[in-house]
Amino acid sequence: MEGDFLMTIATNLDHIRVEKNTENKTATIIFDRPEKMNYISMTAREQFAEIFTELDKDNDVRVIIIKGAGDKAFSAGGSIQQFMESHPEELSRLRVNVAAPERSPKPVIAQLQGYTFGVGFEIAMACDFRIAADDTLLGLPEMNLGMIPGSGGTQRVARAVGLTRAKDMIMRARRIPADEAYQWGLLTKVVKKADLDQEVEQLAKELTKFSPLAQRVCKEVLNAAEEGPLSAGLEIEGRAYGMLRGTEDFKEGVESFDQKRKPNFTGR
Repeated sequence: MEGDFLMTIATNLDHIRVEKNTENKTATIIFDRPEKMNYISMTAREQFAEIFTELDKDNDVRVIIIKGAGDKAFSAGGSIQQFMESHPEELSRLRVNVAAPERSPKPVIAQLQGYTFGVGFEIAMACDFRIAADDTLLGLPEMNLGMIPGSGGTQRVARAVGLTRAKDMIMRARRIPADEAYQWGLLTKVVKKADLDQEVEQLAKELTKFSPLAQRVCKEVLNAAEEGPLSAGLEIEGRAYGMLRGTEDFKEGVESFDQKRKPNFTGR
């Protein structure tokens, strides 16, 4: 990463790395504590949201990827001891940091492998795409501690798979293997572990082909589908559709289609 952010924040990150690929127009956030299954501290959660704030403003980044270091886990969750040390009011706001991928105007891909539990799974559920290796295990184990998921897990899972499956998973603290999770709709795609990097890179490359403006608006409209009734969603969609009609990217898209050439989208 470049600029003031690198100097003021990136040097003090708590086991998080950020790698920026200007050529591919991607930035990769890496949970970097493989010896402890990439557990995510309270400090790292706050920094995670701060990273997104900066990447969201970076015009050189079109797609954001989140992954875990090593080959055993995306993230096995948070620090249990830190939960005991944190004030209840602080815990009640954890969902805000975890939702950073959902708030981002850019496509966000979760690259999953191995143990993807607790806050690790909740972060993945806040992403737009979840590409998983075939050894991935998803779980919200909080019931084993006399607790419930507190960073969006109950709500996002229920919306994705329905109440019956959400209760089966969360109330029983079940670990869901990749194939079953894909059948439920929790995962975008499951691939062999050896193919995971290539699959994510290919998806990121595909996403950079589109107009960044249209993509941002599309993400907002799709996210709104979960927030209200159908009538409100249709109104939002219609207004967004009309707004995009007047953009340079739409004009370029139509002209490139007519001329049978690759479009050159500028985000305007």
